[in-house]
Amino acid sequence: MRKFLIVFHILLISCSSLLAQEDEGWSWGGKMDPLQSKFRVKHYSLEIELLPRIRGINASMEMLFETEGNMDTLRLDLVDNFEVIKVESLGEELDFSHHDDLLEIFLNAPSNQVKVFYRGRPPVAKNPPWSGGFTWSKDGHGNNWVGLSCQMEGAKVFMPCLDHPSSKASNGVDLYFKVPFPYFVASNGILLNQETSLGYNYFHWATAYPINNYGINFTMGRFVERSQDYASVYGRSIPMKVYLLEENRNMAEKLMGVLERSTQTQEKYFGEYPFPDDKIAVVETPYLGMEHQTINAYGNDFNFTEVAGNDFDALLHHELGHEWWGNKMSVSDWGDFWIQEGFCSYGDLLYYLDRGGEKAYLERAKAMASGIKNERPIVMGKNINSYDAYQGDIYSKGALVLHSLRFVLGDELFFPLIKAFIESDEFTYENQVDSKDFIDFVTNYSGKNLDSFFDMYLYSTKLPKVKINKKGKNKYDVSLSDIQLSLPMEIKTSDGIEKVELSNSPIRLKSDDPIEVDPNGWYLLDK
Repeated sequence: MRKFLIVFHILLISCSSLLAQEDEGWSWGGKMDPLQSKFRVKHYSLEIELLPRIRGINASMEMLFETEGNMDTLRLDLVDNFEVIKVESLGEELDFSHHDDLLEIFLNAPSNQVKVFYRGRPPVAKNPPWSGGFTWSKDGHGNNWVGLSCQMEGAKVFMPCLDHPSSKASNGVDLYFKVPFPYFVASNGILLNQETSLGYNYFHWATAYPINNYGINFTMGRFVERSQDYASVYGRSIPMKVYLLEENRNMAEKLMGVLERSTQTQEKYFGEYPFPDDKIAVVETPYLGMEHQTINAYGNDFNFTEVAGNDFDALLHHELGHEWWGNKMSVSDWGDFWIQEGFCSYGDLLYYLDRGGEKAYLERAKAMASGIKNERPIVMGKNINSYDAYQGDIYSKGALVLHSLRFVLGDELFFPLIKAFIESDEFTYENQVDSKDFIDFVTNYSGKNLDSFFDMYLYSTKLPKVKINKKGKNKYDVSLSDIQLSLPMEIKTSDGIEKVELSNSPIRLKSDDPIEVDPNGWYLLDK
């Protein structure tokens, strides 16, 4: 199954994956809990001892937060798999209640800090990363190999937290790990310290960048590290690292080249790598992949394809793209999930444009369009949870909306617009974004009102219906029905391809051969 490219892989298994998640019953997002809306997370400090022999953890989580007004109850999310041992605030032990996947902490006095001590066997992923949790696996040499994925379930499957997409730890996270010697842990940010004592390895990773809950991650294994300095388009030198299982050490240099080329293309269209003070990195995982901030999961078994004479890994490129679309720019409501997945998937198409040219790009766009189901809108409203929002079309149809927008605006306007959007302080890092923000940005930047275009392609399943009526020997009347807007459109006649403006008012064209509307596939059309 892993040999498929990421675009098709997601579309093929999304239905079965969602059924698996539905059986488990965990999702996150939706309407914000009123108690949780009263505080904001500033920083997490997580200490975890991984116990692969019993598939368990001993852990503590310290949270710094700020409140709006006085609070006597702090409500966090934590699945019932764990036993909460005690809760402290500023050294004072607090009463708490833990049931129904909620941890309620009763504050004795105003506070901006709590520390939770807990232990247990976390949920095991049934179909990672779509139905997530911990993956307890073995590498080819029989060594332990532990991974974590939780985009659909939220971070409550491994830590107490405010588990809502609108909550990002604005000052980052510190992560401390204790694992059996000789195992290594790859995690977010920078490795600040590594020690060995009494049969255990200890690691301290940290990032000061804002981070979303499911972007916090760690992978344990027997890894080899390949490092180099990456020269960013902005002139900075950024550490670039690949962590692979020892059995795959001979693939490290090749994977590094793939990672470097993908980073160059992402920077070309979307600007500087978003976390230059940390690192660009991938770690080999016992599941397919996920966009963990600065430590992307990679489990594609080195199934490279060739683009313009170079190795390319579509999964690696896709997850790397989420450093921009998902980690730097993130949504506060899963109802706008398409922004994270659709923009990132459009970045997958741009690799073909950058490396293979316009023909390769158009071929990939047509292939992506062929998998679109268009059974429900990709924006379904507000206060949507992860389960209800997730569908294959947020990837493919989301990308095709941007593909169409490129044609509508033209390259001279479209590409600077997209880069300006992802580089806007208003919508990135600690700040978040929604679909209306993007639509308004397009209007303000381009000077064009495309509300009808977005209403159709984002908020409905309606598609422009092409009507062709032959008039006489070589005349054709062409129009679009069921829409109240006009679109620039390519039409292929016996004289070649010409660009016209199509609407519900027919235009007449001459052609000695049958005409073809939109031959290059710039739009989703009902033909």
